[in-house]
Amino acid sequence: MRALLLLPVLAAGIAIGGAVPGIATHTQGALARLGLGPAPAAPSTPAAKPDDDNHDQPAKPAAHGHTGEEGEGKEHGEAGEIHMTAEQITSQEIGTAAVAGGTLSRHLVVPGTVTPDADRLVRVPARVVGTVAEMRKRLGDKVQKGDVVAVLDSREVADAKSDFLTAGVQAELQKINFERQQKLISSQATAQVSFDQARASYQESQLRLDLARQKLSALGLNAAEVAAAAKRDEATPNQSSLRLFPLRAPMDGRIVERKVDVGTKVGGEGDPADVYTIADLSTVWVELAVPTTALLNVAEGAKVLIGTGTDEKTLRAEGQVVFISPFLNADTRSARVIVALPNPDQTWRPGTFVTAAVAIAEETVPVRVPRTALQTLEGKLVAFVRTDKGFERRTVKVGRSDDDAFEVTEGLAAGDEIAVANTFLLKAELGKAEADHDD
Repeated sequence: MRALLLLPVLAAGIAIGGAVPGIATHTQGALARLGLGPAPAAPSTPAAKPDDDNHDQPAKPAAHGHTGEEGEGKEHGEAGEIHMTAEQITSQEIGTAAVAGGTLSRHLVVPGTVTPDADRLVRVPARVVGTVAEMRKRLGDKVQKGDVVAVLDSREVADAKSDFLTAGVQAELQKINFERQQKLISSQATAQVSFDQARASYQESQLRLDLARQKLSALGLNAAEVAAAAKRDEATPNQSSLRLFPLRAPMDGRIVERKVDVGTKVGGEGDPADVYTIADLSTVWVELAVPTTALLNVAEGAKVLIGTGTDEKTLRAEGQVVFISPFLNADTRSARVIVALPNPDQTWRPGTFVTAAVAIAEETVPVRVPRTALQTLEGKLVAFVRTDKGFERRTVKVGRSDDDAFEVTEGLAAGDEIAVANTFLLKAELGKAEADHDD
């Protein structure tokens, strides 16, 4: 009865001002069908045409893009598309790559310290007692094996050279005497006793010469060079080189430490024993302290990733485990592990603290995608598959993983082209579209 009374009022209002504010759309539609007012205005947002049987239900808003096929939408949830041109993809630096199989590597992360390679670090010793007469190399100079790096003035060297030169003269004289006695004994012009004495003296002189030559060799001197230097000294007696002892570089490398100066006494008790330190830093070591609990997973020959930090400007390189100590540190209960690290550019400096990721396991998977390719939407992991119109969201399931990648067990197949760089931009775009639809 009340409804019948209100009809004339509503009809009058419609006749004056059109649709009545505050009246629901479906109510205005009912009035229009009764001939009491015009049809309700169409909504500003396009809506799906309602079915005849469900005209009272509001239409669902259109999705941002196009959903996939019905079966695919059920499998991957609310899959959506993001329409982008090739130019837009390029300008936003959204990188893509084809899905393929690969290897997952698990790593053990431990701290380490860069040290010189012990096999490429040598000292130039003062092999004799003497005084430094020359220092021919400076810090940082490159040297080659056999280069003279310093010269000592040594009485010990002078005595050794003198003994050798004297033994050589004596051996030559005894040789001449022996050869003369040998001719005489053949012609019976001398007694057998004289011949025997000459032969014994000659043999003794040869032994003394060999002993003096060995002494020179022990000092690192060459007998032929000593003899040649003695002949040169005969022309310049005031500039004798008899006391001079050259120190030579035992290997190729670079001078990294200078321990003495000119005039310093070396080689004696309490005196410096070394003159220079030479290092070949083309390869360095990284010393790691691996806990006992993780030691069983580390093997010699394992690959190791070395880094100095997490930002893009830090150094990164790959080395290899070359030694695992059989002994544990009594204080830390960890083992010393040595990693050989190539250093051709001399960028890794001994003493640098680094972080090492030791490969402890490798597994081959049929579908491997980088971590940067996956994003989380509504609590699910999704990838963005390249389409002719841009990208479509694809819900995925993952299995095993490592530091850089996931194994995808569902949602992707080898050969699919997916976004792998700047995927957060696609996530933001999709999230924005869904928020607009919610409004």
